Formats: sequence, C-alpha cells, structure tokens
Amino acid sequence: MPLSSTQQPLTSAQQELYDWLAGYIGQHRHSPSIRQMMEAMGLRSPAPVQSRLRHLQQKGWITWQEGQARTLQLLGGISGGIPVLGAVAAGGLVETFDDVQEHLDLAAVLETRGLFALTVNGDSMIDAHIADGDLVLMEPVPDPARLREGTIVSALVPGSGTTLKHFHRSGHRVRLEAANPAYEAIVVDADQVTIQGRLVAVWRQARPAAV
Repeated sequence: MPLSSTQQPLTSAQQELYDWLAGYIGQHRHSPSIRQMMEAMGLRSPAPVQSRLRHLQQKGWITWQEGQARTLQLLGGISGGIPVLGAVAAGGLVETFDDVQEHLDLAAVLETRGLFALTVNGDSMIDAHIADGDLVLMEPVPDPARLREGTIVSALVPGSGTTLKHFHRSGHRVRLEAANPAYEAIVVDADQVTIQGRLVAVWRQARPAAV
C-alpha cells in the first residue's frame, strides 16, 4: 500500500510490530496489551515496544495514548472486503506481513469470520497444489492446541518471519513441514511460534501466458 502524504517509512522493527498489530486488530477487533506485543516480538522488556509505538505514532501510522495500550488505533483503516495482509513464504522464512496491500471483494459473510488473505512466495507447498503467486485465504486460529495434525497454517517465528506450512505438534515442539521434498522442516519450541491462521481456500489468479 503506498504511503499517505502524512506517513513516513518505517524501520524493519517498526514494520514488524505494525504488521502484527494489523493482524491482531483485524482478528480480535481491539488492540492488544503491551505484554502481548512483547511476547509476539520476542522481547523481555516493554521499553522497546513502547519506543516502536512512539515512532509509529510520530510517523503517522497509529494513534496511541502512552501508557494505555488499549487506546491504540491504526490509521488509514481498511474498508470492505478481505484484507490482503502481504506475502507468506512457501520456501524459507521471510519477513512478516507487510501492510494491507489490497482487498479481495468477496461476500460480506466471509468477512465476519475474520478471514484474511496472503500472497504465496515460493514453491515449498507445491505438492499441496499451492503455487508461487497464489492467494491463500486464512481463518484465524483462536486455540492452536486444537489444530489437527497436518493442517496448513501461516505461522510466525519471532525474529524470523512468517511461513506457510503443514502443522505438526510433538510435546513442546512444533514441526512446520513443507509439501515439497526439496525443503527441510522447521522445528521449533511451541511457545516460539504464533499460528496466525489456517488455510480455508486457495485463490489462483490468472497469469499472463508465456510468450
């Protein structure tokens, strides 16, 4: 999404927090606490979060009353449709969601489920019939503990990024497995992973014919 005349570019750390806020608020319809932001960013102190929030406000991306996290609001809100929050890696890990780029114009009934869309980058899910450039529709996951083994999810590994993979849990560990033998599974502690959504549908847009 192009910057408005009042918005200034963000650093990667500021962008990571803003992208997470956009996804959280889109799902829960309210802003998170400072502690939730700390956990999502993999931080042990509130000071870096508060610093990023101040910069987001100064640069015209949010409004916020310091010390009152629940007062936070995103500027340049979304109107209508399912938000396309950015890209998700179907390869290695990449940076987390970019800002909302566009909208899929689907029935309003779908929007009430909190669906969001991601553009796939890479071919690690090709054997699940998800190709580079596809749009995947994702449904928020209120309780990751109830996910079925093998569910395709978008998962955030703090400090590394977001990836689209098959979800598997074994005790306190999570395995994010590709649908392409060329890619190794990502194995991490369960508390280091945020499951952002599970796959609902794949939207394959028409591509130009090869010349």
